Amino acid sequence: MKNKIGLIAGTVLLLIGIFFAGMRIYQKQEAQRLGFIAKDNFSKFVPDYAPRLGAKDAQVYLVEFLDPECESCREFYPYVKSILEENAGKVQLVVRYAPFHGNSKFIIKILEAARKQNRYWEALEVLFRYQPYWGSHHNPQPQLVWKYLPEAGVDIAKIQEDMKDPAIDEMIEQELRDVEALGVRGTPSFFVNGKPLESFGYEQLRSLVREALQE
Repeated sequence: MKNKIGLIAGTVLLLIGIFFAGMRIYQKQEAQRLGFIAKDNFSKFVPDYAPRLGAKDAQVYLVEFLDPECESCREFYPYVKSILEENAGKVQLVVRYAPFHGNSKFIIKILEAARKQNRYWEALEVLFRYQPYWGSHHNPQPQLVWKYLPEAGVDIAKIQEDMKDPAIDEMIEQELRDVEALGVRGTPSFFVNGKPLESFGYEQLRSLVREALQE
């Protein structure tokens, strides 16, 4: 009986080991695949329409797929800004959208309308600041954003009109296609010069940026 239990336990451990080894191989292959995409098709990661912040002539492109309704995106945003500050003149943040939550597309349209007023980053920070109120997963109230957005210095009436632009809908659809093509499964997801962040965390992201700068 003990031998049988030991055999079963050994088999389970072996299978677990094979699973994790397979995952590591897959992640490495996926990183290599995406690296080739980045070299051959830069616009797949950094399209002309994407919001950008930081160095204009960047050595490193830090691409973030975010969802404005995502709690983790809100919590991680200050760390992303600190990486830009640490590497001023060398790194450019490129925002991409992965609208996985129920109100994400609505909020993205507001952000893009705010961009027409050159208030994109101000609007993003206000929306993140008040996200626990308008974007609560237990009781989302997206209409509350109209109460908070004046803090971003925007013309609300103009935003409500500009967010109806069909070009914004087309952009969101393109983002969804790229999300699928690049295998983005959650938010925030990061790519540094096309290389995906394999292990999520602030220090891991800093290290990946440093590696790219050294290259």
